[in-house]
Amino acid sequence: MPQETSTETIAESSYRRIRADILFGRLPPGQKLKLDNLKTAYDTSISTLREILNRLSSEGLVVAEGQRGFEVSPMSVADLKEIAELRLLLETHALEQSFARGEMEWEARLVSAHYKLARMEQAMASGDTSHAEEWKRYDWEFHQALISACGSKLLMEAHAAVFDKYLRYQMVALSYRGAVAAQEHQHLLDAALKRDGETAKMILVAHIQGGVEHALAKGPLP
Repeated sequence: MPQETSTETIAESSYRRIRADILFGRLPPGQKLKLDNLKTAYDTSISTLREILNRLSSEGLVVAEGQRGFEVSPMSVADLKEIAELRLLLETHALEQSFARGEMEWEARLVSAHYKLARMEQAMASGDTSHAEEWKRYDWEFHQALISACGSKLLMEAHAAVFDKYLRYQMVALSYRGAVAAQEHQHLLDAALKRDGETAKMILVAHIQGGVEHALAKGPLP
């Protein structure tokens, strides 16, 4: 594939890199985002960086401090709980719609997404945390697959944005719950294939609440 060098493509690539570094904790909560340092690290102009950081500020991942610049959004217990509640609200509603509309192609996407997630969970369970980012990517793909037949692009986008904020807490705390999380994913798959929305919602409540409790039990947030 030929290398693209347009300003738009470079800006989008830099945006995705910085966003990923925030979500996966490489840029930790509260870190000052000095434009000169970012220019060197991401090989991007100051004006482009300002646009990117303002965009990330609108997503709640960066805090704009007026004349003092930017910093990565801090974390708090209250924020985590609010994000978890919002994720649960969006995902349970989307599950209902997806279960009602999903056809064979949806089932195939779901089974495929779960297979990849389950393989990565096996690696995590063995104590190998070197693939933590892949684990969370497949986790994201599985939960997106669950609601992918909901029929609403806006709902999918809203869920993805909230899920990413929830993911940031998990990555910073590196919170893997082990077999219980893997079992919940399997049970979610089983419920989806049976179109058992009530069971799926109960599992999802336990899944998200358990994730929050596990993250908080690991100690104070950064």
